[in-house]
Amino acid sequence: MTRQALVPTTHERGITTLTLDSPANRNALSVSLVDELGRALERYGKDPSVRAVVLTHTGNTFCAGADLKAPAGPYAFVALLRQIAELPKPVLGRVDGHARAGGLGLLGVCDMAFATLSSDFAFSEVRIGVAPALISLPLLPRLDPRAASRYFLTGEVFAGTRAQEIGLLTEAAPDVDVALAPVLEALRRASPQGLAEAKRLLTAGMRDAFDRDAEDLVQRSAALFASAEAREGVTAHLERRDPAWLQ
Repeated sequence: MTRQALVPTTHERGITTLTLDSPANRNALSVSLVDELGRALERYGKDPSVRAVVLTHTGNTFCAGADLKAPAGPYAFVALLRQIAELPKPVLGRVDGHARAGGLGLLGVCDMAFATLSSDFAFSEVRIGVAPALISLPLLPRLDPRAASRYFLTGEVFAGTRAQEIGLLTEAAPDVDVALAPVLEALRRASPQGLAEAKRLLTAGMRDAFDRDAEDLVQRSAALFASAEAREGVTAHLERRDPAWLQ
């Protein structure tokens, strides 16, 4: 039996849409999903007919972060983030629902990100005993520093309007597709070379951060997930109970 694609693809007038379609685990970053998304990006990044890529989702969650039962390794995830940063096409995130932890990393590395006003977001890593280490590479250059301190440290949920205010989103709107439409039309008018070179200018600092910090953050992330405290946090999350450290 052929396995259903986790990242089905559609095309319309130069725009390729990649849809995270693993609703059973809320589009979590499993080994299979990260691998399939990476292969799709590699293919369409080389396609001269593609002007831009939209990354979206099925179900009510864009991405819940790491798949705690079958997680992609930190090297694989950081390679995916870097691949999006280096792709010679603009990548636009489209959210209509929830996004958590590593899912915010995907949005952060997108060149633009759009969501509905009713969407919500959280850096939930601290709630399970780890930290938003790898996703800090694309996110810290984009986020307001005071907001990053608050939400990295508390794991609080915040709404679409707040996500736009702090730099996570390009725009939060009542209808995400209405907000995206004029942007996609403008990208269709742009030249492939112009888009690629403009993106290289915009992502220079982020790509430098990957060169400088990725290895250290991979090691830090791996150590955190292997710790006793994280094992307790993950177990508590899966068992839907409070962790031992709760005061």
